[in-house]
Amino acid sequence: MRRKTRQIRLGNIRIGKDAPVSIQSMTNTDTRDIGITVRQIKALKKAGCEIVRIAVKDADSAVAIKKIKSKVSMPIEADIHFDYKLALVAIKAGVDCIRLNPGNIYKPAHVKCLVAACKKKKIPIRIGVNSGSLPKSKSTAPIADKMVKAVLRYIKFFEKESFYDIMISLKASDVITTITAYRKMAVLCKYPFHLGVTATGEGEEAVIKSAIGIGALLSEGIGDTIRVSLTGDPVEEVFVGKEILQALGLRHFYHEVISCPTCGRCQVDLIKIVRQFKKKLSIRSLQRVADKKLQIAIMGCEVNGPGEAKEADIGIAFGRGSGLLFKKGKAFRKIESKDAVRELIKEINV
Repeated sequence: MRRKTRQIRLGNIRIGKDAPVSIQSMTNTDTRDIGITVRQIKALKKAGCEIVRIAVKDADSAVAIKKIKSKVSMPIEADIHFDYKLALVAIKAGVDCIRLNPGNIYKPAHVKCLVAACKKKKIPIRIGVNSGSLPKSKSTAPIADKMVKAVLRYIKFFEKESFYDIMISLKASDVITTITAYRKMAVLCKYPFHLGVTATGEGEEAVIKSAIGIGALLSEGIGDTIRVSLTGDPVEEVFVGKEILQALGLRHFYHEVISCPTCGRCQVDLIKIVRQFKKKLSIRSLQRVADKKLQIAIMGCEVNGPGEAKEADIGIAFGRGSGLLFKKGKAFRKIESKDAVRELIKEINV
């Protein structure tokens, strides 16, 4: 069951309640360089990103938002730290959302000023707590408890001003701390959540941490928008985010390929066949397949192969040098392994 929340809107994207779980990323460009920032945002959109966050580290970065907005269609969230006045400039420039950190923007007068400005422009605010920049405290409580406490204290500022267009994030680099913080917060409020595990690193380790942390929460119905944090090209964050959502059956972006891990029974070069097929299929170019979201099974032996191939929309179960092609649960043609990729692609394009 999906956690029941309020719903907010960032530009044309709804977050929370019954809205699809959306995918976010963050540019790693100098926001003042409008050209390169716009190019990266467009690349993110092409990959399937739906909301983009940009760093606003000075007044020039905030002012640049107006020109950036004129050149892109994706909702933009301004990442604000330390100086609340930068948020005011970003709001004036037409940003779609403000991210505030309770660890460095916390004076009641400043928060009140920002709430008034966001109310006027009907802009939501993300309360973004990070384990690395928590408000100063002498408490020896677990990090997850400190994160939740920081959010609850901060929310009071907003609710006192009758401002409820809020989403919350509670990110740590430790997976269990992150999961624990979100679980605790989930029973304490009705605001939508932005999920993520921060500073996961680079490569497979980072992908695994993100998949476990984000996936565990989403599987419990917790989470309304996600950002996979990777050290590298932010476009990769979008692809991983899509894989997480598709694996959980929450969104469908492209055809799904399932294949067996191979074992001593396999009598064809299944690894080569699967790699060639995925390259030909160009999964990443088949985003948002409108009416043909197919499951394609490529199986290496007679034990589980025929069953898996039957259950898929299109499948092939191999024996010695050849395989039996299935479509919609029925076997209908024997093909040689050397022709498998071509024949599968042909069936998909029918």
